[in-house]
Parts: sequence; C-alpha cells; structure tokens
Amino acid sequence: MSNDEKAHYWLTSAEQDWKVARHLFEKRDYPYALFFGHLTVEKVLKALVVARTGNQPPMTHRLMLLVEKAGLALSEEQSELLEAVTDFNLEARYPDEKFSFRRQCTRGFTESYLKKIGELRRWLRRQVKS
Repeated sequence: MSNDEKAHYWLTSAEQDWKVARHLFEKRDYPYALFFGHLTVEKVLKALVVARTGNQPPMTHRLMLLVEKAGLALSEEQSELLEAVTDFNLEARYPDEKFSFRRQCTRGFTESYLKKIGELRRWLRRQVKS
C-alpha cells in the first residue's frame, strides 16, 4: 500500500467515526459521542503522520504524541483541546466509580466539544492535503 493509500485509509476511517459520533449525539449517548470524536481526531492525526513522514503511525491514543510524530505546530488553544479530547477516550471507556464523566456530558457540554472537534477535524484534514 502506498503512503497516499495509507493516509486515505485513516481519513476514510475517521469520517466513518465522525458519522458515528454525530449519530450517538442525536441518540443522546453523549459520553460515547465524545469518545468517537476522539477516535476521529486520532485517525486524522494518523493520516497526517503517514502523509508527512511516510512512516506507520504509532499505535497510541495519545493525540499530542501523534502531533509530535507528525511535526505539527499547534496553537495553545488547539493543544488544550487535544488534551481534553484525549481524556474523553479514557473517561468514556473506564468510568470512575461515581460516573462523574457521564454526568458531566450534558447536551450542551457535548455539543460544544463536538463543534470544536469538528473544526479541528477540518483543519487537520487540510494539513494532510497540504
């Protein structure tokens, strides 16, 4: 598989996950909508690693590590968003005994983060193509 094909694979998979994130939001499954938002960003970043380095991306869910591997420069706001989104991966899958993340995931909280994730997703996709 060529690097272009590998990057395309990650981008296609990311788009499928983004569709699932929006579907879960519509169904009011807010923690898992954010989890799939994380997967979306992770996979676009993996496409970026392939596109920029020609290497396979590391098998990790740590978004800032993928940013580093891709040699991507982020704003402070983007870095803070990625740190929060990385937490969604763990908090949705491994809830604490009080399910505090689930309670935090109101419609407004989730909608706000999905909007930010969507904007970041579009920006990252443009970086893959440039």
